[in-house]
Amino acid sequence: MTRAICFKCGEEKTSPLISCPSCKETPKHQSALALSLALSEHLSTKAQLAHYAHEIRNHLRLSVRSEQLDQANEALKDPQLIAMLGGVAHEPGRTAATGTSPRVAAAASSGTRHTQSSRALTMKSSKLHGTPFALLGVNSRDDRRKIVDQAEHKSLELNPDDCQKARSDLTNPRNRLAAEIAWLPGVSPRRASQLLEGLLVDAMAVRCETGLPTLAHCNLLAAAFEAVPSSYPPEDLAEFIQELAVLVDDLDAEEVIRDINEDRTISGFPEVKAIDQVEAELLERKRYFRIAIKEALNRLPPEALLGAITAAVDGATFGGEEHAPELIDELVDGYTIEVQSVLEKEAETAKKLIDSVRRAASGGESATAPLVEKLERVARNWDRFAQPIQLSAKARGIEHEASISLAYAIRSLAIDLFNKHDQINPSRKLTKLLGEIFSELPEFAERVEQDADTLSDIHSKRTKAEAQAKAREAEWVRSISFSADVGVVFKDTLSISADGIEWKGQRYPLDSITGVRWGAVRHSVNGIPTGTDYEIAFATRSGTTSVSLRKESTYSGFIEALWRAVCVRLMIEMSEALEGGRSLSFGDMTVEDAYVTLVRHKFLGANEKVRLSWSDVHVWSANGEFVIGAKNDKKVYGSGSYKDHWNIHLLDHIVRAGFKKGVNKLSDYFKD
Repeated sequence: MTRAICFKCGEEKTSPLISCPSCKETPKHQSALALSLALSEHLSTKAQLAHYAHEIRNHLRLSVRSEQLDQANEALKDPQLIAMLGGVAHEPGRTAATGTSPRVAAAASSGTRHTQSSRALTMKSSKLHGTPFALLGVNSRDDRRKIVDQAEHKSLELNPDDCQKARSDLTNPRNRLAAEIAWLPGVSPRRASQLLEGLLVDAMAVRCETGLPTLAHCNLLAAAFEAVPSSYPPEDLAEFIQELAVLVDDLDAEEVIRDINEDRTISGFPEVKAIDQVEAELLERKRYFRIAIKEALNRLPPEALLGAITAAVDGATFGGEEHAPELIDELVDGYTIEVQSVLEKEAETAKKLIDSVRRAASGGESATAPLVEKLERVARNWDRFAQPIQLSAKARGIEHEASISLAYAIRSLAIDLFNKHDQINPSRKLTKLLGEIFSELPEFAERVEQDADTLSDIHSKRTKAEAQAKAREAEWVRSISFSADVGVVFKDTLSISADGIEWKGQRYPLDSITGVRWGAVRHSVNGIPTGTDYEIAFATRSGTTSVSLRKESTYSGFIEALWRAVCVRLMIEMSEALEGGRSLSFGDMTVEDAYVTLVRHKFLGANEKVRLSWSDVHVWSANGEFVIGAKNDKKVYGSGSYKDHWNIHLLDHIVRAGFKKGVNKLSDYFKD
């Protein structure tokens, strides 16, 4: 058994060329086979394998050396070795790029190295062939005299103006920088010539080149995009796009300056000192890379174009789970603008169909089914255009608002069809559709999954829920029912029930009560308790009623029922009033949703009002009053009597409970 690690996920396996037991990935093409062999004990030590596994799992730049890959490619020429290691036949001559990231290595496994190798993609010339260096037939290490001589020589066979401009661009240090960045900095003259000739023979072969400086490699790949025909497989183009995007992310201005200055030292031109000039040229170069990709995509038929850009974003983000290279994000941003009108048109059609389904819902499933099918077709077509945007948004941690809007509109329809019309089949069909086309919206997808899990048993639970609701209502009616006789000789009945409060032959409906207060006063003579007077009062829009009691059990029993029957409703109404911007008065306090106005008490001079947020006050009870005071000023406080001021008990409950819950606004206490 030979220890090896998977080039895609970094997990251990027993042989380099077999399928990974963890991610099921199997190396099939030459680049993936060579990399897999390098990631085994055949060519790496155990310590190296542990290091490579760490790099792959953490999506770091893979540091496999080019010598190891060369040895692997050489070893793979032996068919017996491949058979022994459990591998498959492969295309000869394909090598993996050195120093590639796991993202590129993963792309290589699915046929990244152009699958059309049996039919090479040739080109007449590319923009790279039209650069000043290529036009004059010089290289970045030729001196000024050689450039001038070549310009004169080429003027005999080419447009003289073009030759003179090329000479000017290469001999003027400021203009030369743009030409150098568009060329192959850091590549030897001989190899640069071979690479340009190779582009004309088989443009896609440049994807297999190794050991190239990053910028030179990017320029070569961008040139190869010009050879992409309309018949190019979209999945291959998607992988090609990912390769260039990953390389562009690796561009480093310091590295580019170093390569350019090495050539300038030989050619006799002054070295580049200002890194900001190089960075500005690189920004322009990245714009050219985007244009090259876009032009290649636009040569594809519409269906293939959608497939290519979707596959590119999907692969670059690993299904929306990781950030894409910057070039991919910019490509999607441009695509989003171009398809906006298409998405808006399809979304408008979908929403009209949603309205049509709602109108037809009263006619039963036979009326809604045809409309639901039309809605499904429109939604799927909409998703074909939106999927790349959804994947990119998911990877960036943002939401695609158009997707969210349409998704929730369809979900709302699915819920209403079942809840309001008991149409289980259309509802299930729409829920399944949502799960398929909006899986890139994490929070929404989770909700849809829950909808799908619960939809089938909602109907059976509804009957049970109705029974439970009736039981709760009966329990509430029981809990608010209380009755007692008041008086010693002439007795009156004080009672409360679902029908209202009854006192002295008068009935007060529960929903007519607008305020409550209660309290007790203890009496004593020479320190000896002589009894307690209890008072309960309630107010309606037409007046107030007060009940005086001597028996504590009657007092506490009635208040307990009153709290459930009336006080909870009054607190909710107070909360709604505060949230709506109203202010309420309690004693000498004015209460708002986020603030309370208290009084600064002065020994000399008039008192003044102070408006504080709830985070700046604390509360306590003293002498039968509820007190709110400033945390940092003892002279600022306000109070209200539990016994004499309306709804002080309710304010006390809301404020204390709100503080305990940690809310900044009183109305937030009743939320969630």
